[in-house]
Amino acid sequence: MELFLTLGFKSVTMDEIASKIGMSKKTLYAHFRTKADLVQQATLNFCNSVCDGVDAISAAEQANPIEELYDVKKYVMQQLKGDNTSPIYQLKKYYPAVHKKMELMQLETIDTCIQRNVQRGIEQGLYRDNLDASFVARMYFIGMQGIKDISIFPQEDYPVNDLSDQYLEYHLRGIVTPAGRKILNQLIQTNHE
Repeated sequence: MELFLTLGFKSVTMDEIASKIGMSKKTLYAHFRTKADLVQQATLNFCNSVCDGVDAISAAEQANPIEELYDVKKYVMQQLKGDNTSPIYQLKKYYPAVHKKMELMQLETIDTCIQRNVQRGIEQGLYRDNLDASFVARMYFIGMQGIKDISIFPQEDYPVNDLSDQYLEYHLRGIVTPAGRKILNQLIQTNHE
């Protein structure tokens, strides 16, 4: 998965993969009929792992809901090694069925975690009490997917880390109460220092 995230799904060859893991290409093909099979297994396994990590952060409820979203963003960025959007673009273009499965897994995880986050935020008085948690969760998902579209947000104009921070702030400013805004402003100030 490291090769795919670094070089892209289309760019990496089976020879490079075999070399990286220290086995012959013939042995690699004994385990995976095609590169598409390998891409699917690697991607879905990786996605499961990241989704499990996000769910664990959300379920732990150790931070307030605003900090939790920043913790999740930080974790995901670490797992994706900065979230270079090029590999995701290649996955979508060359392996659309795998991309769709991954997207559905992400939606399920984000839907659960964000709905739980919104409920906690409302209970703690940090989020507005008139929010529809399901709607907020799906809008969050659409926004996170949308900022990865390099035709809308070219990387040379919109660095991925900055874009993720900007989107998270945009999302939170739409749902926080004045008490939540104070925490959000403190987090933003701390992150800029």
